This record gives sequence, structure tokens and C-alpha cells, in this order.
Amino acid sequence: MNVRTIKIQVNGTARTEDVACHTTLAEHLRTALRLTGTHVGCGTGDCGACVVLLDGEPVCSCLVLAAQADGREVTTVEGIAGHGDLTRVQRALVEEHGLQCGFCTPGLLVRMAHAVDHGGEADVLAGHLCRCTGYDGMRAAVRKTAGGLGADR
Repeated sequence: MNVRTIKIQVNGTARTEDVACHTTLAEHLRTALRLTGTHVGCGTGDCGACVVLLDGEPVCSCLVLAAQADGREVTTVEGIAGHGDLTRVQRALVEEHGLQCGFCTPGLLVRMAHAVDHGGEADVLAGHLCRCTGYDGMRAAVRKTAGGLGADR
């Protein structure tokens, strides 16, 4: 097995890890780092459940090799979570009934937090599939948080 040592910043913590060259970032986050908030749905980048921020930009972590994150910063849903209180994007999803089973929610939360910080309300739901809730509540939550873009997420 071909193994490589990588250094990544995950949710503000520097990590040095050995990874097999074929290991995806999603797999590495979930197994080696025990950050199980990142879900793997389709494994092909179509569903959005595995979205994380890589150097501040949303990516499907099932399509990125862990080795490609070497020297970079990764923010997972755990990294954008509130400290005991719901964040504005979490609250909006609850208030607007944009949740049901929760499987797709981590990727959506990451995309919404990115939109709050950087704009881009129009494409928050692009590449994000939900089989349970439908999109009306999600769209309402996105609109609710977009009203304060740049504010605390």
C-alpha cells in the first residue's frame, strides 16, 4: 500500500497523519479523525452530504483525496457548529422546517455557512440532494440567513 504523510489544519487544529494514497478526504475525516459529521451519500459528488470547506471553499470531500489536502485547511460541519447554542444557519433550518432525517444536513450547513460569509445565496442548494424534506424549507432557511450575509453565521 502506498502511504503518504500529510499535514492538514482541521477545524483549527494542526494534524499530521499517514494516509493511503487512495483514501478520500471524507474517509480520512470520518475514520482516522473521527469527525463523523461529514456524511458520504453517493460517493460521486452528486449529493452534497460530504461537503466541507477546503481553504475556505466548499468541496465534495468524497472527490478529494486526503493527500490533496496536504498543507491546506479543512473545515467540517463540526468546525462551523455553535458552542452549545445553535448557529444562525442551524436555527434557520429548524425554524423553516428544512430538516427531516438529517443525513444531508451537514453538507447543507457547510454550504449555508459559506454563503453567509461570502455571499452566493443563489447556488447554496446547487449540488445538494435531499430525499426526505423537499426543498421549500431549505430555500426559506437560505433566504432567512441570506438577509444577513457577512454577519455571524
